[in-house]
Amino acid sequence: MKAVLIKDSSNHLYIGDSSEPQLGDNDLLVSVKATALNRADIAQKNGMYPPPKGESDILGLEMAGAVEKVGRSVQDWEVGDRVFALLPGGGYAEKVVIPAGMAMRIPDNLSYTEAAAIPEAYLTAFLNLSVLAGVKAGEHVLIHAGASGVGTAAIQLVREWGAISVVTAGSEKKLNVCKNLGAEYLINYKDGDFSNGLVEFTSNKGVDVILDPVGASMWQENMNSISTDGRWIFIGGLGGYLLSEVNLLQLLFKRIHFIGSTLRARSKADKIELTKKFFSFAEEKFKNGKLIPVIDQVMSWHDVNEAHQVMEANKNIGKIVLKID
Repeated sequence: MKAVLIKDSSNHLYIGDSSEPQLGDNDLLVSVKATALNRADIAQKNGMYPPPKGESDILGLEMAGAVEKVGRSVQDWEVGDRVFALLPGGGYAEKVVIPAGMAMRIPDNLSYTEAAAIPEAYLTAFLNLSVLAGVKAGEHVLIHAGASGVGTAAIQLVREWGAISVVTAGSEKKLNVCKNLGAEYLINYKDGDFSNGLVEFTSNKGVDVILDPVGASMWQENMNSISTDGRWIFIGGLGGYLLSEVNLLQLLFKRIHFIGSTLRARSKADKIELTKKFFSFAEEKFKNGKLIPVIDQVMSWHDVNEAHQVMEANKNIGKIVLKID
């Protein structure tokens, strides 16, 4: 089969030949129609985020496609069914094997390119905000990088739970997209310290939950903004991982729950359980349009290097999708 490969000397991406994945008894072999970019792909390309042991070293953490073969023990799927799924790797390829339990059926109103924009963003947001943070109606949730794939998914989930989303982004264009998705308080992080205004917006309580893919550069603003007993979910370090000084007394006095979280390294059983829980909640909402995948642009996988450049320059709003053509 064909797949996107990495030229070791330059990290340049190209389409070459790769071995076809092997179908297990409980698996589906899927002909991939579309995949989508994630910042983890860029990190892996640059040698900073290797795949979990035993998983494909091909880039790509999500896909949508048609079932080509069904494992002997699988009963709920047939050849030709349209599916989308989270992956530990391998999405930038013509074919991929997935556990049948992780497959989600694509609603009739969604195309392959739309479906491919859902799994990583929505499952990341759902895991961290629902499973780990337990967001409740009426709570204030601070979502950093609100115009990213995860951010746009998180805003919509928070809205559906009856909570109040506060977002940061780096331009008025991005903030307007967040507002249209349901964000109720908008912060341009380039304007400086946002914590005083945010605390005032929450009637001096602070936010109940922070979804933080930024890390070091916003550490103090986050500390100032979070409420007593707040839940701070740390999912990435776009603004760095190292801090020269941290006053741990603030964590104690506010009784902050600080949780580090990654999705890719979770077990297959955890991902199957998460997928089922999420799709039970979200399937009908995708069908009736209450939840939508936010797509910046759709590109051919032959233009994968250009697609990566768009994400590396932080120009995208929502997901960048690659058509496997």
